[in-house]
Amino acid sequence: MARLLVVDDERDIRHLYAAELEDEGYQVESVGTGAEAAELLKNQEFDLIVLDIQMKGESGLQLLQNIVKERSDLPVILCTAFSCYKDDFSSWLADAYVVKSSDLTELKEEIRRVLKKKT
Repeated sequence: MARLLVVDDERDIRHLYAAELEDEGYQVESVGTGAEAAELLKNQEFDLIVLDIQMKGESGLQLLQNIVKERSDLPVILCTAFSCYKDDFSSWLADAYVVKSSDLTELKEEIRRVLKKKT
């Protein structure tokens, strides 16, 4: 069972993603800030991170850079409401980029694709 970390400042999004992804058979932890994510990453192992870009007072892109620097083997999927960050060079460090939607089909497909690529 793959272990996922969802990082998003919107509580409802975290709950939706956790419920949907747990139904898919994943073990899911979720946090609302980059600092919480960084703390978890020090002590726990994950197979993949689903990361929001625009969080209150924080940049998911900065967190992405830190993750790549310290854990280059850990896949990250950016999941944001904004398609404009696709042109930001920092976003290219991620393994996938998904625009948020109430339909999580694309996110679930990208998670499966990235995890399969990792193994």
